[in-house]
Amino acid sequence: MTKPQILSTRAGKPADAGMLIFDACRAGVVLRAVLCVELVLAVAAMFVAGDLFGWLGILSLLTGAALPATLAWLLAACSLKRILQGARVPLQVGAGVALGVLAGLLACALLAQVAPVGGEPHWIASGATGALLSALLVAALLLRARGRTPAATTARLTELQARIRPHFLFNSLNSAIALVREDPAKAETLLEDLSELFRHALLDQGDITTLGAEIELARHYLAIEQIRFGERLQLAWQLDERANTARVPPLLLQPLVENAVKHGVEPSPLTARIEVRTERRGARVVLTITNSLPPKSVALAPGQGNGIALKNVRARLKLLHDVDGEFSAGLHEGRWRVRITLPAT
Repeated sequence: MTKPQILSTRAGKPADAGMLIFDACRAGVVLRAVLCVELVLAVAAMFVAGDLFGWLGILSLLTGAALPATLAWLLAACSLKRILQGARVPLQVGAGVALGVLAGLLACALLAQVAPVGGEPHWIASGATGALLSALLVAALLLRARGRTPAATTARLTELQARIRPHFLFNSLNSAIALVREDPAKAETLLEDLSELFRHALLDQGDITTLGAEIELARHYLAIEQIRFGERLQLAWQLDERANTARVPPLLLQPLVENAVKHGVEPSPLTARIEVRTERRGARVVLTITNSLPPKSVALAPGQGNGIALKNVRARLKLLHDVDGEFSAGLHEGRWRVRITLPAT
């Protein structure tokens, strides 16, 4: 297994469309870096402040110097991510620490201009502080990167197991057998859809795919279920092609539509409806999966079960998009709705 990259945008094999690990252009990374630096400054100011107002004054001065330096560090890391994405981990760590030294020196220069004091500026101490803070941030991102692979692998195996669960395979093959004499063309289509599902499940895709590819996989799955349930299952697709390029974790959509079938169609004696909608709104993409619920006497909302599919999707979405991705699931206007919002590119 290859070691994860830190200052780059991709993990795993360089040729793969890997999951983002450290993109300094992301709001989540920027927010964490700024909060980390501010917390350290707040604690440091306590050592020299005599009272609350003195502490606030010192913290303001330090922030005026450290904040621009921190943002400069983030901007530099963001600019260099494509250059460093193929580098080894030690080189990436060294680059991050070196940028921290430069950021510390910049903060020292700014502080000397804002609040000049007697004597020479503390260049060495400032550079060492910048190196230490950047090393802490890079270490945290490295731990996050190494923790990503087991989580992604576990989620992948869970979804693969769900997809090839015996009763689904049994029902699909039985449907194909029943159609062989009655409608050979439809039986062939069913087997092709089933084959495509397994091919996709066994394909090594890396950590990122596109929403368009996930939509195509969901179509194969629902086509099989459409044959099995017949008129009991109504499908509605409202797709915005501009949303197809959005990056998502593999196996994101299929378990959600499978959940909709399991909890909205299987237990219902009535006609059930599943709607899949994608929409691009400026720089954001909204994905919505909605399914009707069976009568109350037999109803079990997806969130009332073990919730494995929803937990896996939520966790993988957070690993990929951090605070840029939003996930919600619950009852909405009498139906069960899963809503995902993520960056368009």
